[in-house]
Amino acid sequence: MYSVDRVKGPVVVLLLALLLLTRSVWAGPKIESWNTSNGARVLFVAAPDLPMVDLRVVFDAGSARDADKSGLSTLTNALLTEGAGEWNADQLAERLEALGIEMSSGALRDMAWVSVRTLKEEKPYSTALETLTAVLGKPRFDATDLERNRQMLLLALRKGEQNPSTVARKAFLKAIFGSHPYASDPDGTKASLSAITGEQVKAFHRRYYVAANATLAIVGDLSRAEAEKVAEQVVSALAAGEPALDLTQVKDLARAEQIVKPFPSSQSHILMGQPGMQRGDPDYFQLYVGNHILGGSGLVSLLSEEVREKRGLSYSVYSYFSPMRRNGPFIVGAQTKNARAGEALEVIRDTLQRYIEQGPTEKELTAARQNITGGFPLRISSNSKIVEYLTMIGFYDRPLDYLDTFVSKVNAVTREQIRDAFQRRLHLNRMVTVVVGNGKAAQSEG
Repeated sequence: MYSVDRVKGPVVVLLLALLLLTRSVWAGPKIESWNTSNGARVLFVAAPDLPMVDLRVVFDAGSARDADKSGLSTLTNALLTEGAGEWNADQLAERLEALGIEMSSGALRDMAWVSVRTLKEEKPYSTALETLTAVLGKPRFDATDLERNRQMLLLALRKGEQNPSTVARKAFLKAIFGSHPYASDPDGTKASLSAITGEQVKAFHRRYYVAANATLAIVGDLSRAEAEKVAEQVVSALAAGEPALDLTQVKDLARAEQIVKPFPSSQSHILMGQPGMQRGDPDYFQLYVGNHILGGSGLVSLLSEEVREKRGLSYSVYSYFSPMRRNGPFIVGAQTKNARAGEALEVIRDTLQRYIEQGPTEKELTAARQNITGGFPLRISSNSKIVEYLTMIGFYDRPLDYLDTFVSKVNAVTREQIRDAFQRRLHLNRMVTVVVGNGKAAQSEG
C-alpha cells in the first residue's frame, strides 16, 4: 500500500483524474416503475446479491387525513398487523416469527405504511406475500384489538407528557402548522383517541387504503417479471379507489411567537423554526446543502461551533429541514442548562442571522459538498435503505433518476445560491420559539 507522500508525479495526476471521473459518472441502482392493473404505482430495484426481498407499501393516509379525529390514521395503521384474513393477532405474529419474516408499520403526517422483509426461500417468501396481502386488504379490526391499541396509544400520550423533548416538539409543530391538516398530531389526543369508533376505523381504511392511493417499493432477488407478479398479488385485495385529495399549502407565519412551558427538568429544551420546504422544492438542494453547513453536519457545523465549542452552552445543537408533500418544518434544536437558555437562544439567533446575511464561505461549501457526496453511497448501501428511497421517490413523485443525479446536483450548488435561498426562505422575525424546562429561569434569561 502506498502512502500519499510516496505517490509521485503522473501517478498522482492519474489517481486524481480517476477520482473525479468516478464522482462525475457515479450512478445509483437501476429503478424500474409501472402501475398494477388496479392502479398502484410500483418502483423496483433488482438486487440479486442476497437471497432477500424487501417490500414497503405506502399510502397517502397519514394524520393529515384525520380531519377532526386526531390519531385515526395511527390507530387504523396499527390495527392492520393485529389480525387479518383468517388469523387473529397472536396467530399472525406466530406465523411471521416462525419463518423469520419481519413486518412493521407506521404512520406520520403525510403517509402510512406496511413493510415486509423476508428470505427468498419458498416457504418464508410465499408466506410473507400471502400475509402482507391479507394485512393490507383484509384487516379484521376486531373490537378487542381496537380497544387494546387505543389504550396503548393513550399510555404513550401520558408518557410523552413526562418527556420535555416530546412536549417541545408537539408545541412547536402545532404552532407552525396552525389550522393546516399537518397540525393534526399522529399520536392523537386523549379526547380524540377515546372517541374513535370501529366504524370510523373501517371507513378510513376503505377510503385511503386503496390501490390508487398506494405506492409499492420492491428491492430484492427478483426479476422484473417476478416483481410484477409480486406487486399484483400484494395489492390484489385492495379496491381501485381514488387518490387522496391534494393538500393546501402550509401558510407562512405572520409574526414571531415565543412559547415557554415550565417543566421540572434540569435542562431546557429549545426548538426554533418555521415552515420550510416541500419535496421537489426548487430551492431543495440549496437549502439542503446550506443547512448541512449551518447545523446538519454534527459537531463540525456552524451552530455547534458557536453554541457548543466556543461557549459550552449545549452538548448538542442542530438544524434541519423536513420536506413533506407540502412545506414541512425547518427546525433548530438544542438542550441547555435552564439558567443559560436565554444566552443559548441569543447565540442561535445571532448565528442564524449572520448565516442568512452572509451565507457560507467557499471553504465551508467545499467541505460540505465532499462530506455529503462522499457519504452518499453508504446511504444506499443496503436493500432496506434503497427501499426507503424508492418509497420517497414514488410517494413524492420525484424523477426516477433522483439517485443518479443527486451527487451532481449537490456539487452544482454555489455560495450565492445558498445565500439567496436562505434570505428568501428563512425569516427570524417570523419564527416560532419553544422553550420547555424551568420556565422562570428561561424567562428571566430570555
